[in-house]
Amino acid sequence: MNITEKCRSEVDQIDDQIASLYEKRMELVRIIGNEKVKSDNFILDLNREKSIINRVTSAVSPEIQLFTKQVFNTILDTSKAYQNRYAKNKSTISENIKEVLAKGSGQFPIKATVACQGVAGSYSSLAAERLFELSDIMYFRNFENVFQAVEKGLCEYGVLPIENSSAGSVNNVYDLMKQYRFYIVKSVKLRVQHCLLTKSGTKFGQIREIFSHEQAINQCGNFLKSLKDIKITVVGNTAVASQMVSMSDRDDVAAMSSRQCADIYGLQILQPSIQDSDNNYTRFICISKDLKIFSGAGKMSIMVTLPHSSGSLNKTLAKFSTIGLNLTKIESRPLPSTDFEFMFYFDFEGNIDNVDVLNLIADLDNGTEHFTFLGSYSEII
Repeated sequence: MNITEKCRSEVDQIDDQIASLYEKRMELVRIIGNEKVKSDNFILDLNREKSIINRVTSAVSPEIQLFTKQVFNTILDTSKAYQNRYAKNKSTISENIKEVLAKGSGQFPIKATVACQGVAGSYSSLAAERLFELSDIMYFRNFENVFQAVEKGLCEYGVLPIENSSAGSVNNVYDLMKQYRFYIVKSVKLRVQHCLLTKSGTKFGQIREIFSHEQAINQCGNFLKSLKDIKITVVGNTAVASQMVSMSDRDDVAAMSSRQCADIYGLQILQPSIQDSDNNYTRFICISKDLKIFSGAGKMSIMVTLPHSSGSLNKTLAKFSTIGLNLTKIESRPLPSTDFEFMFYFDFEGNIDNVDVLNLIADLDNGTEHFTFLGSYSEII
């Protein structure tokens, strides 16, 4: 047996000892958790955690103290997750979720009045038509008006773009999410193919100005770089851009918009598929005023404010990994009038009726300065 094999054999023996001792530790953790439940004193003892970390790191050589701290932080995280199974953690949000689940999860509606930003032919309206077989769409000037329409009960649902595979997050929508009360009830990924639209008869060489939305402009960067002496004008919506071209008395303007807008506004497709990537998708969320959890929900979204301190994000992420949840997106947005404070948005996969998930939600709700449950829903791909 060479040195490597000998060392690996010893490592295996030590690993077996660690596993056995870890099992014994978790059994003691379970007993402590049960006693806390009996005494109704299930309070996180941060001083106890600090004492453990200080003790174990002091017991090892300086060169591995940081590694030891990381290992025991993980042990403490798994211990808390294990105890939470017996704690029957409760919070206002987790209890609301349980009430909704108790009523049963019905099917997502096929008919609804839906708020969308823009005008007919907008990508939001196309997403709404994917979500609802029969959609009565009300159009609004901007994204904030969509949130307001849902909050005030003018529309039962609202559809908003939240991220694009090429251009990234729709920051305006994320910023508005901090200001309004709503719940995500479904989402959809829509393939986006931009076309260059003009009035009938307009030639490519005549074009002097192109209208489109900021996101579409970002998604068609390569095409726009190939143009010379053409003004690019940002407007509120790609469909609005098509409407502007249709109503203009100029024949030297064009719009970057959807193929559907060509039919709606009587325009010609001068050049199809001008986006940088053929795999160009935008994700839209469908929101409602009230918490609704429909059949098939397997995705969740939350917002949380974390303290501006070392390791706060890592500790939060550990809560998800400890119970085997897959985080699919993390987004951070600065909080106005604060010193480098951020609101974090998490998307993750999981079943909302799972006890570990409900305990996690209660833990975050009780243990963070600001926590918002945005919804449990399914996604159309």
